[in-house]
Amino acid sequence: MQYRQGDVFIEGIKKPTTVKGKRILNGVLVEGEVTGHAHRVQKSDLDAVEIVAEAEHIVLSARRDITIVHEEHSPITLPAGDYKVGIQREYSPQEIRLVRD
Repeated sequence: MQYRQGDVFIEGIKKPTTVKGKRILNGVLVEGEVTGHAHRVQKSDLDAVEIVAEAEHIVLSARRDITIVHEEHSPITLPAGDYKVGIQREYSPQEIRLVRD
């Protein structure tokens, strides 16, 4: 399954055997570059997730359905499972760049 919220792309994955990186405890998946708003796990769902920031993306494991919120986008509900979270990229003839939200 794939989900998108603004510039954030969330893709269902098979549970990784090892996840190495920094644990994220506040639920923030991606900070906004322009507005300062953040794509985050709804506070009431923090007890059901494990979020780890790896070098290229974030790995999110949800033990039950959770909601991702952002001040400028509609909330999205992710079913229980494992996900890779990253920033969408866009192509232009000059370069491949991250989408800015």
